[in-house]
Amino acid sequence: MNKTLTIVLSVIVVVVVIIVGGLIYSQSSMSVSISPVNNPPSSNSSANDPKNAIYIIDGQKVTLVNGVSEIAAAPSSATKIITTYFGNAVTADLNGDGRLDSAFILTQSTGGSGTFYYVVAALNMPTGYVGSQGLLLGDRIAPQTTEMSQDKTTPNVIIVNYAVRGPGESFAVSPSIGKSLWLLLDPKTMQFGEVAQNFEGEADSAKMTLDMKTWNWVDTTYNNGSTTVPRIQNKFALTFKKPNIFSASTDCNGVGGEYSTNGNMITFTKMMSTLMYCEGSQESEFSKALGEAESYHFTSKGELIFDLKFDSGTMVFK
Repeated sequence: MNKTLTIVLSVIVVVVVIIVGGLIYSQSSMSVSISPVNNPPSSNSSANDPKNAIYIIDGQKVTLVNGVSEIAAAPSSATKIITTYFGNAVTADLNGDGRLDSAFILTQSTGGSGTFYYVVAALNMPTGYVGSQGLLLGDRIAPQTTEMSQDKTTPNVIIVNYAVRGPGESFAVSPSIGKSLWLLLDPKTMQFGEVAQNFEGEADSAKMTLDMKTWNWVDTTYNNGSTTVPRIQNKFALTFKKPNIFSASTDCNGVGGEYSTNGNMITFTKMMSTLMYCEGSQESEFSKALGEAESYHFTSKGELIFDLKFDSGTMVFK
C-alpha cells in the first residue's frame, strides 16, 4: 500500500514539473518573439546635422545620410531616386529663437536625364535639425550664389541666384539667363514663400531711416526742366554708416566722406573719391548733386529724396 502510494505521488510530481516547465518555456518563447516596433520617422524628426535630416521633396520624405538619400523609384524597381546635398549654404536665425539655422540646395535625379534642384532649410531646434519642404528651382539649372538679404526691410529673406535657359532652348545649351528668387521660410508650415522684389506698395515713411538699406540713384531733376538719369542702372549706390560716414559706388570711382543731420537737414562734407578716369562716366553729375543736398524726406513709395540747395531741384534714390 505504501509502495503504491509512493509511486502515485512520484508520478504526480513528475507531471507537475512537466506542466510548469512547459509554461515557463512557452512564456520565454513569447517574450523572445516580441520585438519593439520602429515607427517611420515623421516629417519633424530631428538630426544633429543638416546633412542627416529629413526633408519633404514633392510630398515625399527624403532622409539624408551624410548628405545622400537613395530610395527605389517604385516597389521592386531597380531605378533609384537619388537626392544629394549640393551646397551653396547660408546660415541665419530663420525662426527667431537665437540659433543659427541653415538653407541650401539639394539635387534630385529620378532615373531619367533630368537633375532637379531644390531649396531647403534646416531649423536648429533644441533636439536637433528639422528639415523643411523643398522648393523646386528647375531642371538642370546653374546655381550661382545663395545669400541672405542685407536690406533691413526684408530680414531673413534668402536670395537664391541661378541661371536658366531661354524659352525653347535645348538642354544641350548652357544656362545663361540670370534669375534671383527671394524666399522667406514659414517656421510653422516649414514651407517657403516667394517675396516680391521692388514691391511698389505703401511704405511707412515714418519708420524709414537713412541707414536702413543701400539706396540706388534713380534720377536728378532740376527746376530748369532738365533731368539726369543714370545710364547704367544700380551702378550708383549710396550707403550710410554710423557714425556719420557715407560711401557710394558709381560707374567709375568709389566716393566717400562724412555727413551730418539736424532734423531733416543734411550736409555732405569731406567728400573724396578714387582717381580712375572713365570715358563717359556720370560720376561728376552724381557727386555734384549729392554735394548740393540740403534736406531729405522719405515717400510712401519707399524713396529717399534730397532737396537741393536754393530750391534748385531734387535727387531721388530708391
